[in-house]
Amino acid sequence: MAHTDQTGKTSRTSRISRTDRTTRRVLRREIAGTIGLLTDEHDFRTMRRYRSFTFQDHAAYLHQIEALLRERATQGSHTTIALFDPEEYADYCAKAGLDPDVPASRTRFTAELAAHGPSVPYEGQPLTDLVPALVDEAVRQATWEYAATLLARLGRCSTCGEDLGRAAFTRASSLLARVLDTAPAGNRHLVCSVSRSPENLLSVLHADDGADGIPDIDEAEALEFTSVLALGLATHSPGGLVMRISPPSGPDRIHGWRLRGYGFEPLTAGEVFDAYCTDVENGDLISPESNVDYCAPPDLGDQHLPPGHHH
Repeated sequence: MAHTDQTGKTSRTSRISRTDRTTRRVLRREIAGTIGLLTDEHDFRTMRRYRSFTFQDHAAYLHQIEALLRERATQGSHTTIALFDPEEYADYCAKAGLDPDVPASRTRFTAELAAHGPSVPYEGQPLTDLVPALVDEAVRQATWEYAATLLARLGRCSTCGEDLGRAAFTRASSLLARVLDTAPAGNRHLVCSVSRSPENLLSVLHADDGADGIPDIDEAEALEFTSVLALGLATHSPGGLVMRISPPSGPDRIHGWRLRGYGFEPLTAGEVFDAYCTDVENGDLISPESNVDYCAPPDLGDQHLPPGHHH
């Protein structure tokens, strides 16, 4: 009997152990992970000054990262890739009183990146696709933060007391909605450029036709795009907006407007053609694309503002 009891106890313990391991495997799939990625050779070399960062070769490092991502994906785990900036990391450690030459400090910084920094989800794409998308996201976020900061610094109207930045953002949102509402059917690719010193601002927005006829727009993209447009309107900076439409059938159509005052001025078909078929670096002519029509834009209707709102 004693032997039987011991066997039964061992069997129960074994079953509990197997259950625990199974449960932990299931729980691992519920844990979202973030990897801070060093996208270029310069940043990688900067991190090598820390003895605890043991990678020797950037190409090998990227290869191992990609293998880890695939392994986590096969296990059903979700992973977010964040852009790891060594200078920001050093500043973070200095402010938080952390030793930067400790892996735990890098882990804490990466967790902060997941919440506030530029990141993209891993969905099985190769790193050759993921890295440019991550860099684009970093540029988008930096552009939005810069534009939002400048809008906030505009202050209030000395005449009516209205917040100039907020008013410009509302105006830009209205104009963007009008551009999209009057556009022919098709997937739309919009580019807004604003000439500023010390650097020009450029923002891109994709608005594909949704199944319900409403454009499918990424909210983060729209926020950045609208902020850049608002800054151009509020500061009366030189700039413009170009929209390329890819319809379900037929050639692509390209339309354009220049920023003028607190609104848009449509470009003629010839002006759109000149803008697309001239090299901005040297002024040389570029051959026009095939199966593309350069067109005057649709009528946006009345852009009149109520009295007192011409900031």
